[in-house]
Amino acid sequence: MARIIVQSAAFDIAAEITRMADEAGTDCGAIVTFTGLCRSEKGALTALELEHYPGMAEEEIGRIAKIAEDRWPLDAVTIIHRYGKITPGEGIVLVLVASAHRAAAFEAAEFMMDYLKTHAPFWKKEHRTDGQEGSWVEAHNRDDVALGRWQD
Repeated sequence: MARIIVQSAAFDIAAEITRMADEAGTDCGAIVTFTGLCRSEKGALTALELEHYPGMAEEEIGRIAKIAEDRWPLDAVTIIHRYGKITPGEGIVLVLVASAHRAAAFEAAEFMMDYLKTHAPFWKKEHRTDGQEGSWVEAHNRDDVALGRWQD
């Protein structure tokens, strides 16, 4: 069963990898990690502010992880997603996947990120360096295109 955490605090990537290696055991052949970072948008942003529906966000992330666990032979899955104000360079999302084989771990991690980008109930508001009121970030067509490759 996947470990799903939604928190405001920063996450410790090295500690999470160590924890997963311990959980996955000695038959684990690969741990794939993905860290999504807050960008400055070429100096235009001071922060992104992420909002979510508590409970609903965890449930949807868990549903996405379960689909991946059913589709690939995975030993462990951890997804940590942050909310609140996140400054450029800080982590927003961490996905860790352990499997006996690297292909399954890579594919499952990509699958989960594509689904998280389009289905996880998070909203992002930009905080701009010029002091203007930031806007809510709209969904991108490229995320829907990426998701399309996993549909049967």
